[in-house]
Amino acid sequence: MDPFHIDIPQPDLDDLHRRLADTRWPGELPGAGWDYGVSQTYLADLVGYWRHGFDWRAQEARLNAFPQFTTTIDGQRIHFLHLRSPEPDATPLILTHGWPSTVYDFVDILGPLSDPRAHGGDPADAFHVVVPSLPGYGFSTPVSETGWVPTRMARAFAELMRRLGYDRYGAQGGDVGSAVAGALGSREAGSGDAAHVVGVHLNSDPLTAVAIAPVPAPDDPALADWPDAERASLDRLRHHPEEGLGYIRIQSTRPQTIGYALTDSPVGLLAWIAEKFKEWTNRGAELPEDAVDLDQLLTNVSIYWFTRTAASTAHFLYDVAHSMDWGEPGGAPQGWAVFDADPIVRRLCDPGHEIGHWSEFEDGGHFAAMEAPATLVDDVRAFFRKLR
Repeated sequence: MDPFHIDIPQPDLDDLHRRLADTRWPGELPGAGWDYGVSQTYLADLVGYWRHGFDWRAQEARLNAFPQFTTTIDGQRIHFLHLRSPEPDATPLILTHGWPSTVYDFVDILGPLSDPRAHGGDPADAFHVVVPSLPGYGFSTPVSETGWVPTRMARAFAELMRRLGYDRYGAQGGDVGSAVAGALGSREAGSGDAAHVVGVHLNSDPLTAVAIAPVPAPDDPALADWPDAERASLDRLRHHPEEGLGYIRIQSTRPQTIGYALTDSPVGLLAWIAEKFKEWTNRGAELPEDAVDLDQLLTNVSIYWFTRTAASTAHFLYDVAHSMDWGEPGGAPQGWAVFDADPIVRRLCDPGHEIGHWSEFEDGGHFAAMEAPATLVDDVRAFFRKLR
């Protein structure tokens, strides 16, 4: 376990600013707005802020305020944050981020989770928090080889928790992180006192649910029994796989090709990620900054840029699409927190109401830890309270 400190060289910052200044803009059709993709008018303003207003060093210092380490597992460098709670009986908890995210997603919830006493909470709800960067993401680079699918990541993170001395722990995640956390619960969960993973808490949103769950065809006779409001929701969500999953088609088939553009052009990378913050955040948020602070968005993008990980994160989707390593079903108790809630999510993902802990919230969205940190913290506490 080697201590780690983020210190991006100044020439890298200077190079970023130079590239932003030298952007070649494609132009846009009059009145097109966001219909054809990211609005150039919007993006140009965001680029201007990234270049002149955003303070990377301040965000770097904020991350460096948390203890960070690296270790090598299965031939791969793993970077992680590790916050031991001042409460001696705290439950260990591993947080796993998704795409297009980084460990920075969690900065607003690390304090409340690890030291609830200092944040107006019950000290009995405290966690020792471990936050790894997924292999190929952020500072868990370079990638040593292909094949880093969620089950392999879960095996690596189980070894990480073992090395840290944590025999019983919880797992939490969203997006890719939900697959890793679920695989951890499946692989590591035992029974009774022998269990390693005591529970798995997942956060989701309607767009994620419709991407992973079986969706009835429009002519499915079963739809006749659905309430009108839920059939209308299903019609709305069907639009997402048709027009909102182009990035998956590209990254799961030709990740290296798109990787050149995303690694060479900071504006291209920003557009690729900002579009997801526009589409995946709460439906009430018209623009990304209506859901998350722009400094949060730009810190995530900057980490992708400085670590040159846009391509390696794209490779992940290719590996998943071409893998048969899906893990084993069952395992640890599971809880779901659905943000930007829509009743269609449970109908698709838990029709038999078999998941014991199911929460729905109107606030938040895909990036729950950034959009609704207090709500997420409360639900994580509530889920694990009965499993300690």
